[in-house]
Amino acid sequence: MGLLEGKKALIMGVANKRSIAWGIAQAFHREGAELAFTYAIERLRENVEELVQTLPNPATVPVYPCDVGKQDEIDKMYAALTERWGKLDVLVHCMAFANIEDMKGRFVDMSRDGVKLAVDISAYSLVTLSRGALPLFEKAGGGSVMSLSYDAVNRVVPGYNAMAVAKSALETSTRYLAADLGPQNVRVNCISAGPLKTIASSAVKGISALRETVEHKSPLRRNITQEEVGDVALFLASPLSRCVTGATIFADNGFNIVGASGA
Repeated sequence: MGLLEGKKALIMGVANKRSIAWGIAQAFHREGAELAFTYAIERLRENVEELVQTLPNPATVPVYPCDVGKQDEIDKMYAALTERWGKLDVLVHCMAFANIEDMKGRFVDMSRDGVKLAVDISAYSLVTLSRGALPLFEKAGGGSVMSLSYDAVNRVVPGYNAMAVAKSALETSTRYLAADLGPQNVRVNCISAGPLKTIASSAVKGISALRETVEHKSPLRRNITQEEVGDVALFLASPLSRCVTGATIFADNGFNIVGASGA
């Protein structure tokens, strides 16, 4: 029996095979979870469907359109999931977006509308998705919600700007949702992962240099892998973390504890 045998998990935010969301999906599948996926825009649909084809019995794995900036699409996705499964055990939120012009340059120059967009897609979506999932969690007797953050919340990372504001809102939302949903036995946590080469990270200036710094200065002297973050997510989805909620868990080989001068 795997850790997630009999559990149903919705994975949101897979872009390609390097996505952290895909690493999470692989860990969940390995431990027996039944999976469903979403895609935000049409050009990502093929990527998600191709990855689903690599799983056993791909015809049994649903893939739904869901732009989290549109409430009607969220409602339709949950209606379809309710009809198909009738319950939900795990919600994985791996979505973030900001206009490139609101990430590069000076923080002081980012636009009002750009910050609103980044917070809406990257943080408020966790709130509305959790709210929509609650009836399905209640049918399951509880659930686990998780999202992805980054330590630009606590450190100044050039090229993060509006996304740093959004991730701060995401971590705050995690704590407030944990307090709200705890009485329904729904746990809400956040993974703050170290730098990985993904589509999202490609928008951050100096990501390769940052990975070199992590490799040389993190306490474990190495970069993280997609599989390692997947296993942290597996812990949060499983009964092993049944007393953990409202937490931001660092999956960065300890880099978050290192000062400016290194370890």
